Amino acid sequence: MSLAALLSHWRSDPTIGGNIAAWETIPARAATFVPFPNDLHEGLAQALKRSGISALYCHQKDAWDQIRAGRHIVLATHTASGKTLAYNLPVLDFLLRSPEGRAQYLFPTKALAQDQLAGISELLAVDSDQSFSIAPATYDGDTSQSARAAIRRKSRLVISNPDMLHIGILPRHTAWADFFRNLRYVVIDEMHVYRGVFGSHVANVLRRLKRIARFYGSEPQFILTSATIGNPAELAQELIEEPVALIADDASARGAKHFLLYNPPIVDPELGLRASMLAESVRLADDLLSYDLQTIVFGRTRRTVEVMLRYLRTSPSPPLPPSPNAGRGRGGRVEHGEGRGVRAYRSGYLPEHRREIERGLREGEARAVVTTTALELGIDIGGMTATVQAGYPGTIAGTWQQAGRAGRGREASLSVLVAGPSPSDQFLARHPEYFFQRSPEHALINADNLLILLKHLQCAAFELPFRDGEAFGNVAPAQVTEMLNFLHEGGILHKSRDRFYWMGDHYPSADISLRSASAHPILLKSNAETIGEVESEAAPWMAHPGAIYLHEGETYLVETLDLENHLAILQPTQVDYFTRPRRETEIRLLDLREVEAIPGGSKAHGELAVISRVSGFHMIRWESHEKLGFRELELPPNELLTAGYWLSLYEQVVADLRAEGLWGSDRNDYGSNWGAQRQAALERDAYSCQVCGAIEGEISHHVHHKIPFKAFDIPREANRLENLITVCPACHQRVESAVRVRSGLSGAAYALGHLAPLFLMCDARDLGVHSDPRSSLADSGAGPVIVIYEMIPAGIGFSQRLYECHDELIRHARELIGNCKCSDGCPSCVGPGGEEGSGGKAETLAILSRLSSPNG
Repeated sequence: MSLAALLSHWRSDPTIGGNIAAWETIPARAATFVPFPNDLHEGLAQALKRSGISALYCHQKDAWDQIRAGRHIVLATHTASGKTLAYNLPVLDFLLRSPEGRAQYLFPTKALAQDQLAGISELLAVDSDQSFSIAPATYDGDTSQSARAAIRRKSRLVISNPDMLHIGILPRHTAWADFFRNLRYVVIDEMHVYRGVFGSHVANVLRRLKRIARFYGSEPQFILTSATIGNPAELAQELIEEPVALIADDASARGAKHFLLYNPPIVDPELGLRASMLAESVRLADDLLSYDLQTIVFGRTRRTVEVMLRYLRTSPSPPLPPSPNAGRGRGGRVEHGEGRGVRAYRSGYLPEHRREIERGLREGEARAVVTTTALELGIDIGGMTATVQAGYPGTIAGTWQQAGRAGRGREASLSVLVAGPSPSDQFLARHPEYFFQRSPEHALINADNLLILLKHLQCAAFELPFRDGEAFGNVAPAQVTEMLNFLHEGGILHKSRDRFYWMGDHYPSADISLRSASAHPILLKSNAETIGEVESEAAPWMAHPGAIYLHEGETYLVETLDLENHLAILQPTQVDYFTRPRRETEIRLLDLREVEAIPGGSKAHGELAVISRVSGFHMIRWESHEKLGFRELELPPNELLTAGYWLSLYEQVVADLRAEGLWGSDRNDYGSNWGAQRQAALERDAYSCQVCGAIEGEISHHVHHKIPFKAFDIPREANRLENLITVCPACHQRVESAVRVRSGLSGAAYALGHLAPLFLMCDARDLGVHSDPRSSLADSGAGPVIVIYEMIPAGIGFSQRLYECHDELIRHARELIGNCKCSDGCPSCVGPGGEEGSGGKAETLAILSRLSSPNG
């Protein structure tokens, strides 16, 4: 059956067609070709013809011309547009004509490097002598020790990744002297991956690479490729600190693409709850399988991948949160099983297992694959017909990157984005024009982040001594000398005359992860084996004692956390719950960079100290999200020095909202009789929890208002003994969740915090959100403030970007909440209230309306 038949079925089925929020069809496009360059090496021309290529796309010829002219380039065309061939041709042409020439390819993953090696080998297969003379090889963590010496000696095209360059090549550059002496080209593929902390590290690794190349007398030319992002030329120039020529006019052929935004139906209108995103994704993928359309399904987490795989392989309806559509339409699910070609693909699988899955996809034996972002990059898996994305990947660029895995040819293709319940997903479902008409996000890095820069100065000093007055990339000599003197005073470097030398007996890059800005990451160990690491700033809430930690699809229980020795001990476990920490946060201003008056208040950004403490954690059942209990923790506070953006409300605005009954953020004043009434309730209940029966121990029991305190106008009425009950701290948490009254301030923080990543090319975990009705950041010194801060020490520029797009952020938050059909708050707008509480939706809208510009 055809794709057209499936689309016709979906249009006519109200349980599917009725939930499609947007249906965009991108028309097919013919290719624009030009002849091979006249000076292309004859061996390469023959190899291309043997593989059925008789001409180049125009952008491939543009790349050839720019590279041959000696310019650094960035090639930013669509997925499957022939970017690999565009850089392979000039590089291989040079290597075939220059017996001493060298080139380095850098890919973000080992799997992608292996895939590209196979493609290069095919190009050179026409002449085994030529292939032997170039000897392309991968050099990464999987390369055996016995093979490494031969690669250093013989290979003229080394394929690696930034991590191996950082830890295995640059520190041992003397063993690579011939390679660096003759290094002509450095190819950086999938450049858009190098953003945030990772990109800031990679930019410094490239500074070190260029410094070593200069030492050996070479100045390599850089060739970068990127998926569609908003600032490819800017990112490329920040990574290599050189001017680049941008090639972005895509001349490749493309079949028609149908792109659907699918919003699961509402199942509880009052609470605004929708059908399960996973169940709906499984159902749509099942339809695609039934029509024999090869499909790739993207999940946001490893656990999601395994869950969807299990339910796609079995015939019974999944025990996911139920979908109202289950069993409708075609009449239910058939069993597919691995025999019908339903596979999973994610990190954690052995390399040979991944290669076998990739081969099955290319050859058509595997009809569907469920994956994380592991298959988002350009690994060759052949021409898929459809993609299903279970939830918004987090960026417009990432969404298009995943969608580009379907339609890698001239046939029509389909991509379906199934919206989740989060505000960002629902915003896109209600504003599809934001997705289809907006240019992709900008990728941000900050190579001069002080913590990251200091680490790489140490690495560079180990590799080659620094001269007094030497620059490091674009970092001015005076600033470099200041930092080198700081490291000298700390006993890390030794200064002799005008030189700075490394003092240690080991090489520093071994202790520096390119994925972290933390000075001392916490190692995660299970049965004496290191399974991973987390940043020290994140350890108290990710790896606290009692935390459930997921790694490579396995579940671990954290037994101990030793912050002093940077170590957490975990044990494998099988439990039906996850943990969520309770954090108490205080934010202090260190340096105000910019502040500006806005309607109803002010906006600002600057340097902040975020002091947080994990005081306990909830245990929450996986399937039902039932809270199973709460445990107290005694952990030291953690201080994060970072950057943040915040907005504060004027006192008069708060007074007006309070007068209108639209301000619920005031702290409770329990009245003059509260102490006596509280003690009377404890004595009446014999100091025992009236929920679970626990007797008060070292930690005092709480006294809870059955009807929320804020529901009363007079404190004495709220404090009547019959309205009070004794509960233990754990039960108090469970009771409070049912009667929570969400304030408008916290509701606005919830919405803004979920929308902010839409305006930044960042993971939601890169940002923290905090609201405080009496913050010292306020203009008055003690007023209501919402803060969005960077989880990266010192920050990398997200805060300034949010400051700049403040009006747009407020406008979209107001639209998102105003258009939500829930009665008083739900996960898709301001967050839910409790079962018997209120969600603060009206309060939140009132606050945002006061903060909106007149034209908003």
